[in-house]
Amino acid sequence: MIQGHVRAALGAGIVALTFVTATAPARAQWIVYDPTNFSQNVLTAARELQQVNNQIQGLENQATMLINQAKNLASLPYSSVAQLEASIQRTEQLLTQAQRIAYSVGTIDQAFTQVYPQSYSGSTPNAQLLADAQTRWQNARAAYQDSMHVQVGVVQNLDNARTQINALISSSQSASGALQAAQSGNQLMGLAAQQLADVTSVIAAMARAQSIDGAGRLESQAQSQQQMQNFLNYGAGYQPGSAQMFH
Repeated sequence: MIQGHVRAALGAGIVALTFVTATAPARAQWIVYDPTNFSQNVLTAARELQQVNNQIQGLENQATMLINQAKNLASLPYSSVAQLEASIQRTEQLLTQAQRIAYSVGTIDQAFTQVYPQSYSGSTPNAQLLADAQTRWQNARAAYQDSMHVQVGVVQNLDNARTQINALISSSQSASGALQAAQSGNQLMGLAAQQLADVTSVIAAMARAQSIDGAGRLESQAQSQQQMQNFLNYGAGYQPGSAQMFH
């Protein structure tokens, strides 16, 4: 009987121990909810998320700034420099093709010494006076022809200038950055300078022609005066005593 009670007690103890051992891990897995700690964790996570968003926004701003800087430094894809240089060279070639009296101080001085003298001596033969007058006429004619050649070249440049103006204005309106806009403006100024050079060339050519023509007119007056003087002073004239030589 006693042994039976002991066995029963031992069995009850083993069951109790087994229950305690089996339920101990389950009690260790329980979660204790702390509202204050939870709120602080949420606020901390929100602040960290905001910082991350700020950093992302900062990187986006830097990327945008770099893109804008790249656009500002981008070169204009269109250039009219070659066309402008070609127009200027055409006008210069027309000026260098000046006939007879060229755009040269030495050539001008030589021509004025030979056919535009300050005065003619009484011993200058009429054939020389006539030849010089013919040369001056040819010089004036050639100068007027040269000036018209230059005018034709300038008129031909106008069509090219109109094309360049339209292209540069279109480029400036579609410029993606400050550099492209500045380059468009600079090329437009270069085009204006080229047109001003054309106008200057026309004025110079016309002034040359007028100067040569005017110098020829003045020289013709001086020549006419000398010819008149030679005519009035021709020989000794009729002498009464010379008639006796025929008797």
